[in-house]
Amino acid sequence: MQPLFNPPLHKQRHQFVVDFIKKYKTKKVMDLGCGECILLKQLKFHREIELLVGVDINGAKVKKKGYALAPLSTDYLQPGFEQLCVELYQGSVTEPDSRLRGFDLAVSIELIEHLVLPDVERFSEVLFGYMAPVHVIISTPNSEFNPLFPGLTGFRHPDHKFEWTRAQFQTWAQRVCVDFGYEVEITGVGLPPGGRQEQVGFCSQIAVFHHLKGELHVTPEERSQGETSYTLLHRIIYPSLKDNNVLRRVLLSEVLFWAEELKRRWRERQERGEREETEETWTKHTGECGEERPPKDQQRSAAGDEESNGNSASQRECVSVPLSLLWASSPRVGSLSGSLANLRLFLMEEPTVKLSQDGSALLLQTDEHEAYEGDLEDSGFADVELNQSVSPKSLENWEED
Repeated sequence: MQPLFNPPLHKQRHQFVVDFIKKYKTKKVMDLGCGECILLKQLKFHREIELLVGVDINGAKVKKKGYALAPLSTDYLQPGFEQLCVELYQGSVTEPDSRLRGFDLAVSIELIEHLVLPDVERFSEVLFGYMAPVHVIISTPNSEFNPLFPGLTGFRHPDHKFEWTRAQFQTWAQRVCVDFGYEVEITGVGLPPGGRQEQVGFCSQIAVFHHLKGELHVTPEERSQGETSYTLLHRIIYPSLKDNNVLRRVLLSEVLFWAEELKRRWRERQERGEREETEETWTKHTGECGEERPPKDQQRSAAGDEESNGNSASQRECVSVPLSLLWASSPRVGSLSGSLANLRLFLMEEPTVKLSQDGSALLLQTDEHEAYEGDLEDSGFADVELNQSVSPKSLENWEED
């Protein structure tokens, strides 16, 4: 009888880790015996993690597969406030390294059965005694399940040094708890067919350890000056809005997008107003600007203002977009800048944009084919003052309009 696993067994083990991270919100996670970095590739999408570390003795394999952990284009286009750092090391899990002390979670999936028993003891001392993470997840094959595999003789893999029964695994786990101050719960993944779980257990048995004293406080100096036996192969830092350069780039992109969008809406109102003028009628509009459009001979452009101050008359006409309108129109601009005053200061320091003389509006040049002049100061949001908070309700009203 061949047991069938759906989803595949390795995916069930990885999903067990993912579910644990979601539950406990672990920020610093290390994968001991990361191999081809399959689990790390899955964990990098969980942005509650700030530091993700993989360790494996096969450095060539880690180097080859580690490049898949690089940020995607979407990570640069839409970075979050979370900061993710990925580090990959070559080293033996039986050797201590101070850089891996004090983590929230250590994961070791199907690793210990590849160690000789003396190395299992050293692995226990290094992991639970020296590194001392808050939580530890260890999985290993359950030898009592092996008879369900047809034609299997010996161990499941030729490199396995042992495969424990459920009682042997529990004995080892309980000894770890006594020696290093943990508590443990035994579970697993991979149910046997025909409801035989009580007889043979899970295909992969899992021990979940919790440190009785909680987090081990390790200073940055202790990490950097302590014992280091691993070789750093890759260090990848994802773009984050905590980086001021990234924040400025994203905010500028958001501001320019919304300014162009508001200019487009304003231009459509101008077109509607001109059509009404040709019919010798004048009405109030309740579209994006929400105010009566003045007669054309009374409209002012920012370029016209500058010409009156002696600037070149050949300068292209501009549309003036109030910063208050920008801030109210885009919740993301508001969240990135924090306040209208901050937004104004940011744009004043940005050489690629142009503000009005009083700094209250962003100036956009009109397209060559446009014959419109004016500004958006007469829009329905002109009464939004600098430093004034815009409530979610007002944002909802804007979207409805």
